[in-house]
Amino acid sequence: MTAMGEDMTTNTKNQDLPLSGIRVIDVATFIAAPYAAAILGEFGAEVLKVEHPIGGDPCRGFGSVTGRGGDSLAWLSEARNKKSVTLDLRSKDGARLFKKLCAESDIVCENFRPGTLEKWGLGYEVLAKDNPGLIMLRVSGYGQDGPYRDRPGFARIAHAVGGLSYLAGMPKETPVTPGSTTLGDYMSGLYGCIGVLIALHEKQRSGLGQYIDAALYESVFRLTDELAPAYAMYGTVRERHGPHVKVAVPLGHFRTKDDKWVAFACTTDKLWSRLCDAMGRPELASHGLYGEMKHRLEARHDINQIVSSWAGSLNREEILQRCIAAAAPCGPLNNIADIFGDRQFAARGNLLPMEIPGLPGEVAVIPNVIPRLSETPGHIESLGPTLGQHTDEVLRDLLGLSEEEIADLHTRRVV
Repeated sequence: MTAMGEDMTTNTKNQDLPLSGIRVIDVATFIAAPYAAAILGEFGAEVLKVEHPIGGDPCRGFGSVTGRGGDSLAWLSEARNKKSVTLDLRSKDGARLFKKLCAESDIVCENFRPGTLEKWGLGYEVLAKDNPGLIMLRVSGYGQDGPYRDRPGFARIAHAVGGLSYLAGMPKETPVTPGSTTLGDYMSGLYGCIGVLIALHEKQRSGLGQYIDAALYESVFRLTDELAPAYAMYGTVRERHGPHVKVAVPLGHFRTKDDKWVAFACTTDKLWSRLCDAMGRPELASHGLYGEMKHRLEARHDINQIVSSWAGSLNREEILQRCIAAAAPCGPLNNIADIFGDRQFAARGNLLPMEIPGLPGEVAVIPNVIPRLSETPGHIESLGPTLGQHTDEVLRDLLGLSEEEIADLHTRRVV
């Protein structure tokens, strides 16, 4: 796999990365737990993606499909740095081999419905008997216990149950999915990765593993700032506010003359004063008018109208330049085309072009590694693998199976 252009976070010596020597079994599907595994892989962990021999992870066909056997662009990006190993966990031999893999590994990431691995005889307690230091990340819609534990979980449902979707959209209109993205999956993957790293730290002290119980709806609920305490103390039920919020003004999105959008965030009197300077109307920040937040909140509609009229009189780039000169907080609402032309994204190497194996001349541009470490930055070695690409290698080199044994497993569709 060859990176095209400069990779701002590349560390070409995988053995120098902080998680080198750690082996992860990713037996999950779609985004949440696999995302946690991908982050670990970016910083040196060896990630074995265990998939069903027929079809593999459904993420392979999710989104825009490429000409490489139907693998999607989402798969190429989200399965970065992973090795694909096919195993039918429902078969006796498949379960046996999975146990052996887990015995030789440090971390397992799964997101089946609670009880599924136990039904197959592959629950944490069983796997930990052979490997007491094993760490297992378990991601599900509602967690491993509680009255909803058996319900299927998806990010869109988690956004709803966790209280976020109710807040998204225009007042009194249909709530929308925040960002039309699988935010809950990615957030759960991040929390899951944090849990794994904490468990690894504890393992250094005690030698014992543990499992991390991450629920999609909990990850979403954790993002809701003062929603819970405000309701508990005052009975406040926050409603949809559209492009603006009620805690400060102006704090929202405004259309520009060239039919684009900018965001302003004046959360203090000083920041409002700077925006007034950018608008060429410093008198609006005087104490006699709107210099204090309480006065702006009382005149919310008027303030938003003033800012909206000004924004609508200028093109977006001119607004940005005036705000930059006045040190006023302002930013463009970028679509993906804007991002590809953004100098900051380019300077930070946020967009990483990589050649797609099996598709000569085709390049996939993917989000680069974050966070950025000064001494041991992460590295993307490869895009998502083809189904079963590394099965024979892992069975032979890690588990010590003979070529005859591997051929027999293929014949019986265990792998």
